Parts: sequence; C-alpha cells; structure tokens
Amino acid sequence: MALASEPATAARPVSGLREFWHYFSVNRGAVLGLVVFGLLLVVAIFAPLVAPHLPDEQYRDALLKPPIWDPKGDPRFLLGTDPVGRDMLSRLIHGARFSLFIGFFVVSGALVVGVVLGVLAGYFRGWVDVVIMRVMDIILAFPPLLLALVLVAILGPGLFNAMIAIALVLQPHFARLVRAAVMAEKNREYVTAAKLSGAGHFRLMLVTILPNCLGPLIVQATLSFSNAILEAAALGFLGMGAQPPTPEWGTMLATAREFIIKAPWVVTFPGLAILITVLAINLIGDGLRDALDPKLKRS
Repeated sequence: MALASEPATAARPVSGLREFWHYFSVNRGAVLGLVVFGLLLVVAIFAPLVAPHLPDEQYRDALLKPPIWDPKGDPRFLLGTDPVGRDMLSRLIHGARFSLFIGFFVVSGALVVGVVLGVLAGYFRGWVDVVIMRVMDIILAFPPLLLALVLVAILGPGLFNAMIAIALVLQPHFARLVRAAVMAEKNREYVTAAKLSGAGHFRLMLVTILPNCLGPLIVQATLSFSNAILEAAALGFLGMGAQPPTPEWGTMLATAREFIIKAPWVVTFPGLAILITVLAINLIGDGLRDALDPKLKRS
C-alpha cells in the first residue's frame, strides 16, 4: 500500500506545476514578458561575453557616433556612442546587470522586512499591530520617490544607499498584504489544529500560516521589482543614485539629456531599455496573478 501511494504523492507537485503553467500560459502577454525577461537575465549574466566593448572604454575618434543604420554610423558601434566615445550597446548590456541586481536586492530586502512586520502585526494584533501599521501608514503617506530622495539625501548619494531607500519605501506594501493574509488565515481550522498539537508561536507564524500567504506575495514582489527599477532609474537621473561612469540606465539618461536634440540615440536607447524591462516584468506579474488567484483562474 505504501509503495502504491508514493507515485500519487509525487505526482501532486507535477500536477500543480502543470496547472500553474496552464493558467499562466493562457495570458500570452505574460509568456512574452517571461521570454523577454529571460533574455535580459541571460544578457545580464553573460554581459562581459556578449558586450562587444568594455562599458567604460572611450574612443576619442568616435564621439557621438550615430547608430549603424545612419549614413554617418560606424560599423564598430551598432547603437552608436555617447558624448565621450563609449559604446552605447556595451553600456546598455552592462546596465542590465545593475538594473536587475537593483530589483533583486530591493525586493529581497523589502520582502524580508515587510513579511516579518506583517506577520507580527497580523498574528499578535493589539498594540503590536497598532504600532507597526501606524508606522507603515506614515511611510505610505509620502510620495514614494520623494521619500526615497529624502532618505538618500540623509544617507548620501550612491547606488547602495539608493537601494536601501527604495527597499524601505516599498516594504509597507508587503507588510500590509501579509498582515491581511495572516488575519484571514489565523482562525482557520488547520491553525487551530496546530495550536492543539502544541505548536508554538514561531512555528504557527512561519511554518503553518505564512506558506498559505505566498500567492499574493509573489505577485506583489513581481510588481515591486519593476517599481524598484523605475525608482532607481529616477534617482540615478536626479544624480542621487548610481554615479557616473556607472552604466546604470537612469544615470545614462542623466548624463546624456543635454544631447537630446543633437544626438537623440543617447537618450532613446536607455529609455527603451527601462520601458521594455518594466513592461516585461509587469506582464509577468499579470500572468502570476491569473495563475495564483483562484478567483481569476480561467476555465
């Protein structure tokens, strides 16, 4: 009997994965976003091998060269060069590394802090809930970019400080989401059964309740990933994020804005990179919402 039951048990995760992929793949935009994001991830990982030039290498004989399809273009530089003669394509490829790393770092930090605070607030309620949620309300009362600017001004300009500021700005969304999910789950029968079996508070919060709140968290993490990239680019554009000559897309926009009329490609390509990346991640988030929310699953 034990041997007969093992294949059925092993088949459940496979069946669940197939069901998830079925509902996710129905959304063609989500599949397209996943393909684009996968390509960006591969390009970011293998940037030194893919990029035709070093990101900071300057060619003094090729300042503001237009893209290759322009009659004045140089075959060495497919997307042209910037004001100091650096290859635009190479800088965009290496910039993907920075933007994706920013997204992963910010979402990881915001997720950990937000989950801890949300679980504590939703599980213990009372004064713990009041204190945590009022702090979250104060953070949410400020425009995200403005609050991030204030925090970076206090911490000092720089990519690392910008990432910390963005993570602090985004974590209230996770805290409020987890709190609501924990409050909905803590009075269910399986939690009561775990209490009666002698489970402590730590086990109840992190082992019994939290795994049942992962669906909305995954969707929120995906959407926060795109927000993190946008806000990091905005801070870089304002001179408070990554500093030159770092090939971060927002910083590239900031250093090239005075050439928007004379050499529009130096502004267009970083802007398109941000647009495509954020759009792909948002499309993935829509697909995850459809696949993980039972109310939105398509038959």
